[in-house]
Amino acid sequence: MKKFLSKFIGDKRFYKMVLTVAVPIMIQNGITNFVGLLDNIMVGSVGTEQMTGVAIVNQLLMVFNLSIFGAISGPGIFGAQFYGSGDKEGMRNTFRFKVIICTLIVVLGVLIFLFMGECLIGLYLQGEGDTVAIEATLHYAKQYLLVMLFGLLPFGVEQIYTSSLRESGETMIPMVAGILAVGVNFVLNLVLIFGLLGFPKLGVAGAAIATVISRYAQAAVVIVWTHRHSEKMYFIEDAYRSLRIPMGLVGQIVKKGFPLMANEILWSAGMAMLSQCYSVKGLNTVAALNINNTISNLFNVVFIALGSAVSIVVGQLLGAGKMEEAVDTDNKLIAFTVMSCFGMGGLLFLCAPLFPMVYNTTPEVKGLATNFIRVSAICMPLYGFTHATYFTLRSGGKTVVTFLFDSFFVWVGCIPVAYVLSRYSPLTSVLLYFVCQSMDWIKCVIGFILVKRKVWVRRLVADNN
Repeated sequence: MKKFLSKFIGDKRFYKMVLTVAVPIMIQNGITNFVGLLDNIMVGSVGTEQMTGVAIVNQLLMVFNLSIFGAISGPGIFGAQFYGSGDKEGMRNTFRFKVIICTLIVVLGVLIFLFMGECLIGLYLQGEGDTVAIEATLHYAKQYLLVMLFGLLPFGVEQIYTSSLRESGETMIPMVAGILAVGVNFVLNLVLIFGLLGFPKLGVAGAAIATVISRYAQAAVVIVWTHRHSEKMYFIEDAYRSLRIPMGLVGQIVKKGFPLMANEILWSAGMAMLSQCYSVKGLNTVAALNINNTISNLFNVVFIALGSAVSIVVGQLLGAGKMEEAVDTDNKLIAFTVMSCFGMGGLLFLCAPLFPMVYNTTPEVKGLATNFIRVSAICMPLYGFTHATYFTLRSGGKTVVTFLFDSFFVWVGCIPVAYVLSRYSPLTSVLLYFVCQSMDWIKCVIGFILVKRKVWVRRLVADNN
């Protein structure tokens, strides 16, 4: 037992170090998701069709958001290890790579949503539902998407800077920027959705305008702070003097980073496809899943932040050549993540009936939402373990493995099951959701085997010092 505890339980110094990294991320994500909850409630108070339309668009925008995340994740692996090894030029080159790839994704994203947006939204409106309600949902979704296109650029820029700051050990400034952004978003939502203080009552369009303005505010904070502290954030010094990157490093980043970007794109597209499968059960299911996702995201901030801590802390240890310490730290981080998920999942399960009550929607939607939330609560320890093992494998550059572990599993396993059961079985939407979410047990077994075999224990930047 003593050996077991020493392997998976850290001392006070360990948890202080972990929380120093993770808590600012938790606070930032927590506030963001809490304001997202308030936004959701405010839009939902206008009408169920408005709430459903916004939910559909946000599901599509998640594909873009995670494409950006995947694009910066590849160079981010190298960035964390370059920082750990003290390689300033390496950090600068990874930053430049992020700028180039994110610019391309923003342009592509705008074009896709501009010319194919209505078609993509229509995929979620093929289930049961009143024709008038379906038409209204489509109208509000298009209205929301058109405004949100103006927020793609600041989101991409903010992610470039925030990721580089975190790789350099600076997590407080992104947190401050996130707090400012959600404050701006919340105030403008009140003003623009409901027409307070003499402003026009814009409803769904007002919610989108508030979000776009808040994104520009968030990007401005991290950009200005970074450039004013170039002596500390040395990656920004002369970063824009040239966008040239050594081809050898480009090759390494592409080799390690492309599977990550492909993984995030395919995974987010897979989540969108799963939602489309659930939507076959009707508009009430779409609305209830929106409530579930909003509430669950608020509780998921703990394991998401701890996953980021795995990526940062373990990546820096690998870059510094401290392999045994990296393994020991990773074991404790995974254990801490899972135990945290048991606590947060239990709390979410108990509170599940309370959250839907604040929404102005039908009793049927509220009942479905409660059951979806309980399923998410039960599965949270699975989510936490797979999330931590994913970032463990990624920190050591095992990006092809993470691709197979993550998005490949979704498309080969979850989606075929959801597609068949949603269309050819009598399962209710809640049971369908439970079956699909429970399949993460398979990923847990695979992740456990891969982490235990230490296939991820590698120093990627040894040849670049």
